[in-house]
Amino acid sequence: MTKRNKVVLAIMVLLGLGIFWYSVRNVSFAVIANDFLHMNWGWLAIACLCMVISLVLEAWVVKVLIRRQGVAFSMREAIRVPLVEQLFNGITPFASGGQPAQLFILLQSGVDGGRAASSLLMKFVVYQAMIVVNFILCLFLGFHLIADKLHTLSWLVLMGFLVHFAVILGLLMVMYWYSFTKNMSLLLLKPIKWIRKDLYKKWSLGLLHKIDSFYHEGQQLKKDWRLLLKMCLITVGQLMFYYVIPYFILLALNVEHVDLVIVMTMHVLIVMVISLFPIPGGTGGAEYSFSMIFTTFVHTNSKLILAMILWRVITYYLAMFSGMIALLLQPTQANSE
Repeated sequence: MTKRNKVVLAIMVLLGLGIFWYSVRNVSFAVIANDFLHMNWGWLAIACLCMVISLVLEAWVVKVLIRRQGVAFSMREAIRVPLVEQLFNGITPFASGGQPAQLFILLQSGVDGGRAASSLLMKFVVYQAMIVVNFILCLFLGFHLIADKLHTLSWLVLMGFLVHFAVILGLLMVMYWYSFTKNMSLLLLKPIKWIRKDLYKKWSLGLLHKIDSFYHEGQQLKKDWRLLLKMCLITVGQLMFYYVIPYFILLALNVEHVDLVIVMTMHVLIVMVISLFPIPGGTGGAEYSFSMIFTTFVHTNSKLILAMILWRVITYYLAMFSGMIALLLQPTQANSE
């Protein structure tokens, strides 16, 4: 990690602590402590286990893709990839540092740069597609049950979905309308040419290279439908284990009448909202959206705040600090099979 990364990490931790303090400032410490001490620790352990399984499944996708390239890649090295991704997603705006960090880990492990980049590209495509599929599925299954709980977050949820949908639509356009997408992309960059020709040339060359790279990988992916199906199923499992975490947190806090479908749907919507916030880790927006969406479901304020803190610790801080440990581990070199 660079000095700048360490500073940002420290700032995010301090900011998170500040948000936690602000959330509990009007709640009796004795009440919070009582709720914490009387938790069902078994359910909380399951919530943590779900996060671990989610990361392991993501690592499995990485291993499958790298081994497809004819490289012997251990699960130990594969698990480092999502952990370090979580770390850099958490300290960069819009989680923009996750992809380069994954590439760095693969290169550090001895995987060829071209193979590593193509594998991560396919992983990204499948992940984005499954997020959209999960969101649509949750809308059909449970949106009508929580529509009255969204209030002012409705537009944020819609915008979050549109962002993810636009990404996967753009990727599909590259796969199926290659020439049209290239021409359209250059057309959208035209205004930059009128201002700075050198910048236009640099951006257009970079964009065309990425489009060409994705197109060729997309063609390979379409041919290997068994691999594609396997990746989709593993990624769905990864997302399901992640989305179910708040359900077990609420059970741990002895919240009554918890509905699995409703809670998972709520979490899907929260993830959509978080993706819109430019602050690393969606800090502030994540806590606010969780409190807003779950406020009419969890009637005790102290339990709502404690649930939010536990959820944030498990899904954000725990994953980030695990990424720091993974970053310090000595990599083992991958070999061609």
